[in-house]
Amino acid sequence: MAPWLDAFVPAFGLLLLGAALKRRLLREDAVWAGMERLIFWVLLPSLIVTALSAVDLAALPLGRMALSIWGALAVGTVASVALSRVLGLRHASMTSVLQGGIRFNNLMGFAICGALFGAPGLALAAVSTGLIVPVVQTVTVLAFLLGRGGAGARPRPLALLRQILTNPLMLACLIGFGLAALGGLPPGLSPLVAALGRASVALGLLCVGAALSLGTLGAHAGTQALTGTLKLLVMPALTWAFAALLRLPPLETTVAVTFMALPTAATSYVMARAMGGDAALMAAITTTEHIASVLTLPLWLALLAAFATAAAP
Repeated sequence: MAPWLDAFVPAFGLLLLGAALKRRLLREDAVWAGMERLIFWVLLPSLIVTALSAVDLAALPLGRMALSIWGALAVGTVASVALSRVLGLRHASMTSVLQGGIRFNNLMGFAICGALFGAPGLALAAVSTGLIVPVVQTVTVLAFLLGRGGAGARPRPLALLRQILTNPLMLACLIGFGLAALGGLPPGLSPLVAALGRASVALGLLCVGAALSLGTLGAHAGTQALTGTLKLLVMPALTWAFAALLRLPPLETTVAVTFMALPTAATSYVMARAMGGDAALMAAITTTEHIASVLTLPLWLALLAAFATAAAP
């Protein structure tokens, strides 16, 4: 029980603390906006680079892990668009359902996997991030660009490529994989980047908590429930099914499924607001999924722990 408490109490406790700080002590939006920029551009990329650069890529079943995650993301993308059409949503609202269906709060993933599985868990968390971010970034940016000029609009490849390659998480993944192939970060630089990375999880979860809003919950109840079901139940189940089909080892399966079971990223709201999406719906989906994940994440990890125990020789 103690490892589970060590994993979940800090993760969800920081979310609650962030919400309390926003309402009682640090009420200025500028404070949180500054912290979010610091985390997004410096701290979280440092964590990803540190974890990825220490991975022995040759020893990982990287191809099978990638296929498990990418297969689930492909099905999830189609399911999100289909769900939006069934619900009769306009394009802007569809992008919110899409983000709610396939994006993920990687800070929670790092916190939980690091607490439960130590350094190997952090390394696989970084690998999962490196596999998910490029696909999700490409799909979501493409969805927004398609909506800017109406139904007959054609995306500009250079604009899409620029949006993807200037994402700091994408850059961090590319740098981390490159450093892993070269043998890791050099002495002196390694502890500096690691120190920056360690600050990302606590500060990031505080910011996520501050961004959540209970006032958004009632307006789109049906859409929120269906999108949350897709993200928190269907997506991890799909990932597990692909992992089982590909005979992915237990720890890699556990981390991949955990990351796909995470609620959507809090920055989804920022992206929706900046790129013409349905920001109100996105805020509602983000809050709903984080609340529901208090129940669904422990459930998935309990099932995965039972699977790992049964698979042990």
